[in-house]
Amino acid sequence: MDTIDTFRRSAVRAALAATLAAGLAAPAPALAQEVTLRAVSGFQEGTYFSRNFERFVQRVNAEGKGLVQINYLGGPKAIPTFEQGNALRTGVVDLANTTAAYTASLVPEGLALNYTDKKMAELRKDGTLEYLNTLYLEKGLYYFAKTGEGIQYHIFSNKPIEKADLTGLKIRIAPIFRDFFSKLGASVVQMPPGEVYTALERGVVDGYGWPLLGIFDNGWHERTKYRIDPGFYSLELGIVFSAATWRKLTPAQRAFLEKQGAALEAELNDISAKDAAADTKRQQEAGIQVIRLDPAQSKAYLAAAYGAAWDGLVKTSPTHGAKLRQTMEPR
Repeated sequence: MDTIDTFRRSAVRAALAATLAAGLAAPAPALAQEVTLRAVSGFQEGTYFSRNFERFVQRVNAEGKGLVQINYLGGPKAIPTFEQGNALRTGVVDLANTTAAYTASLVPEGLALNYTDKKMAELRKDGTLEYLNTLYLEKGLYYFAKTGEGIQYHIFSNKPIEKADLTGLKIRIAPIFRDFFSKLGASVVQMPPGEVYTALERGVVDGYGWPLLGIFDNGWHERTKYRIDPGFYSLELGIVFSAATWRKLTPAQRAFLEKQGAALEAELNDISAKDAAADTKRQQEAGIQVIRLDPAQSKAYLAAAYGAAWDGLVKTSPTHGAKLRQTMEPR
């Protein structure tokens, strides 16, 4: 299948072009005034999943004087995690470091970014990101760049899990895990990251789905006994703009931000590999035991993970989900 032709000849691409045209039609002044953009993060400031975004902000402010500056308002204390999508859509803030899981109520198709083994560069090249952005733009958002990839998710638990069965366990989820964990029999509980430690402490949940990295920032290692291997899905963490804000930027401002976003994405693979090795060692030193499912159970586990995810996405969005599955599902 020729993915490029499939996407680029679609009617949806025409819709994207029309949508962006409104922002490009007006001529920019010869000397554009500096614009200051308001930004938030879905994660607490200084924690692992905010750090790459915060580096992006620092670079923009250092190199964009006279053109673009970013006023970083902070993490969930500024705007609660699951409210940031609407804050972008309504223009309360201009950009956010967030995930498709946290904006899934607006753009459920964005979850496909977790269910693929393709890197962002490939998704840009083959037209997939362009296609996804037609859906984001319809909801007042614009998916700009990744701030994290190359890391898989795991189940972390206080109880041993020795087969592809979560019956009797209460597991904290984000929307990306709901169908998978439910399919394996878990009782699922959705909550923002800031509530997970207390939920573990009080027995509200027995475990949680989370990327390999980042549990130490939240102190969750103190309440975690096991990590289940193999990993599944692919970390998606990205910068999402308010579509209205993105349209209002001048071509020079957009080009500058795109250059900064590209520089960040180019670093992610090396950053992720280094950090994964360090965090794996740190988890071992903290006494977190690794439970490796045997080959038969691993196969069943991963089949459930990807099958449930894509089936759920297609059920939610039959047309777009099916099209995305055709090009993004791991083979």
